[in-house]
Amino acid sequence: MRLLALLTLCLTPLAGQDWTQFRGDARLSGVSAAAAPAQPKLLWTWENPEAILSSPAIVGGTVYFGTEAGELVAVDLASGKTKWKTKLGESIGESSPAVADGHVYIGDLEGALHAVDAASGKKLWSYSTSGEIKASPVVSAGKVIIGSYDGSLYALDAASGKLAWNFKTDGQVHSTAAIEAGVAYIAGCDGLLRGIRVADGRQMVEIKIGSYTAASPALAAGRAYVATYDNEILAVDLAARKVLWRYEHPVRKFPFISSAALPPGLMVVGGRDKMIHALDRVTGKPAWQFATRARVESSPLVASGRVYVGGADGRLYILDVKSGKRLFEHEVGAPISASPALGGGRLLVATQDGRVLCFGG
Repeated sequence: MRLLALLTLCLTPLAGQDWTQFRGDARLSGVSAAAAPAQPKLLWTWENPEAILSSPAIVGGTVYFGTEAGELVAVDLASGKTKWKTKLGESIGESSPAVADGHVYIGDLEGALHAVDAASGKKLWSYSTSGEIKASPVVSAGKVIIGSYDGSLYALDAASGKLAWNFKTDGQVHSTAAIEAGVAYIAGCDGLLRGIRVADGRQMVEIKIGSYTAASPALAAGRAYVATYDNEILAVDLAARKVLWRYEHPVRKFPFISSAALPPGLMVVGGRDKMIHALDRVTGKPAWQFATRARVESSPLVASGRVYVGGADGRLYILDVKSGKRLFEHEVGAPISASPALGGGRLLVATQDGRVLCFGG
């Protein structure tokens, strides 16, 4: 129990059964210590007419996600039955729900961040920014941190929705903030990796990346790992304020939209070059690559020694994390850009034709 408490305090990958936010934890590691199905079987499918770009969250036996119809939806993990739907705006895009203290938080393409009661779906509060929200909220120290296309990073009181602070960048904030030691790290359209203190909104870190970044940074061992729109993957030493290495495929020059997963010793990320790339975290050298049939914008999830990732080719792939060998492949019949989620021993995947699929062992 003491070890588990220490792991929780250190914000290491999930040891429990919940997937509370985009990428699973505040560091955006994309890694879970929970058991994941090796040969997944489709247990149920939830369907609606609108696309789902929002990645699911799983908390307490309930699955939460947003739809392009502007609805936040809660579904029973065991049965796939709808618990409630709440209309929040005209459309919800890539913003994925964060669940904390009985509240669900999500942004919409009209630029509003919403808080909803997790049990009932009742609207609690909304806060409007001046640009669309594609980033996902992260809850830290009683604040909800969210980026907006108006160029600002916002911190709102999680209970009331009142503005605590906002920090103005020099470009749109597409990425979700990765948080460690009270600092929120974002990369955006201004070509900078910034670290903003959660307590008061003061900038603590500014490191030049030199590229537009749609992917979110992932944090581990004092480093940030981020992929860019200029075909590069970078490792950044946060204490030294410098880029340690850059990787670019020698032949295939395509942007990265996917955010990295950080299993021990590796970073794993999907590319628009139709490849899934695994790099050594220390050197930046390729460990393995796996070719899919179309671009990969979904961010991979790593659990039980396996990589789970969806592709625009309409397939869910499971790869061995050490070798990149394909272990399993399931055709879902529609492109996947949302990221998989894992909770309660079940794997959830959302598709662009409006379905959420639940797989079990």
